[in-house]
Amino acid sequence: MSGALAAAVLAAGCAPLLAPPYAADYEALDRLEAARPGMVALAKAQPTDPEEPVNTVQLRRAKLLSPSGSFAQYLQDALMRDLSEISVYDPKAPTRIAARILVNDIDLGVINGTGRMDVEVTVTRDNAQRLRKTYRAETAFDSSYANIVAVPAGQAAYPRLVRALLRKVYADPQFVAAIGR
Repeated sequence: MSGALAAAVLAAGCAPLLAPPYAADYEALDRLEAARPGMVALAKAQPTDPEEPVNTVQLRRAKLLSPSGSFAQYLQDALMRDLSEISVYDPKAPTRIAARILVNDIDLGVINGTGRMDVEVTVTRDNAQRLRKTYRAETAFDSSYANIVAVPAGQAAYPRLVRALLRKVYADPQFVAAIGR
């Protein structure tokens, strides 16, 4: 049914598409939880303006939009879900994670599509900076010259791109140390 819906949307022209829901990487979360992080809060992910270029992803003529209103909010929601999953999220915690999306792109290509996301992550505790680092994730997926195949493939690739980015963040010893107890 979703294929028929995508075909109808593509036939209609440039209607926007929503990014699919984020799904956690439980192996990465298990490793992070095993490191025994402290409680963390989240600052508002940036940029919040839906008109910012990183908050709209072009899939040829179609726009991929975040169901959260912005891709910064999509990323923040993913972080909150992950950290809540391992019971370390507390909005009042003195350790705070801030994220700023610098690059957010899905390229459908002709045969192979790619995605790239660069995010600057800052961790502070009691207003003292413990980490400031840019993480990059890249993903690849089968695509096609035909929009009817390529656009849904790019749409489906977006949550995998976010998962790949967060997997890198959670596996980084510097990040783990910054959120440690």
